[in-house]
Amino acid sequence: MTLFTQSALALSLFISLALGANVAQAESLAIINATVHTATEQGVLNNATVVIENGIIAAINPDNPKSDSVIDAKGATLTPGFIAAMNDMGLVEVGAVATSRDARDKEADISFDPSLAFNPLASTIPFARKGGITRNIVTSGGGESIFAGQTFVVDLSGGFDSVIANKTGLYVELGATDEGSRAMGMQQLIHQLEDTQKALSKAKKSDKSDKEDSDEPSRENSIISAVLAGDIPLIVEVDRASDIIHLIRLKQDFELDLVIVNGADAVLVSEPLAQANIPVVIDAMRNLPESFDSLHNSLENAGKLAKAGVKVAIALPGDSHSVYALRYSAGNAVANGMDYNDALAALTANIADIFHLDSGRIAVGKAADLVLWSGDPFEFSTHIERMWIAGKEQSLQSRQDELRDRYLKKTDMPAAYR
Repeated sequence: MTLFTQSALALSLFISLALGANVAQAESLAIINATVHTATEQGVLNNATVVIENGIIAAINPDNPKSDSVIDAKGATLTPGFIAAMNDMGLVEVGAVATSRDARDKEADISFDPSLAFNPLASTIPFARKGGITRNIVTSGGGESIFAGQTFVVDLSGGFDSVIANKTGLYVELGATDEGSRAMGMQQLIHQLEDTQKALSKAKKSDKSDKEDSDEPSRENSIISAVLAGDIPLIVEVDRASDIIHLIRLKQDFELDLVIVNGADAVLVSEPLAQANIPVVIDAMRNLPESFDSLHNSLENAGKLAKAGVKVAIALPGDSHSVYALRYSAGNAVANGMDYNDALAALTANIADIFHLDSGRIAVGKAADLVLWSGDPFEFSTHIERMWIAGKEQSLQSRQDELRDRYLKKTDMPAAYR
């Protein structure tokens, strides 16, 4: 054995022991005397105990809670961490600075994977944490194609391992265009699904014994194949009711896992949406028509859809700088007729179900993404007391806090130097 080999083995052993020690030393935590909004059928648990071990929820109200450390919530509200969706957080730092924008590219197509540009150190991430958000489904802004690219899932810990999963959904933008007909976009989507389905059927019928001779599917066909197999959702940004009806038929024809984003007219077709089990990711703050496609925008839409049996997720699609205000959007939905528990589920359990995440509920076995609030999280005056992502406590400081402290600090220096 050479000296180099011996050194490599020694280093490997040291690393293994260090990692093992870190795992062994991972502390368990019990949060006691909390008002727990579980986002499950259990509803709200008063004076409850939640035990966290190895990044997951290990127990709720155990008879004999045992943990390395204890936090007394003193009746404060504990909720699952909120999950944001359909924004470009981590892809855009300053919208007005082109070199800090990585969410769009004119050549973006089906295979565009924006997770390759994700920056976990973006200043928008700690600011979003202050809004109770622990995870995010990020999407690109696309390019010249109706296919804007693929979504990916991140946690908001700010670590370089923040990307939990990439290529988790195919994002499509349909509806009105500045030039030409909306029919072309819908037709392009239909043709892409039909052509790929035919290619898959032909490949299954082929009796070639030598797989090396068979044609490898293109990257685009591989992604569409995953959509057709139901492995990833087809996420479609669309507003007009007639377009949504076409998409309902597509879901039935191809047995798709379909998600509607925006859906200003969704209230007009809420019954077929509910029957087809198609969820809607909605901006509950849209109140005025922005175009002829969104004449039915209303602050009441989220509540109406939920009451009709549609699974609703509340989001602020697009700009990541406003994601902090997600809880206020849910609060406004409640003020305009949405049931409180439906609104909480729209930020937690529903969106976890729609995008197949292991978080969004306070239940045994779920990821310990938790937020302890000073009061009702939908109230403007409420603030976060503590936050955990995968069981690890997070900082609640942001760049905005640092700027506030900088400019409120008393000094003899001129204002420009403070």
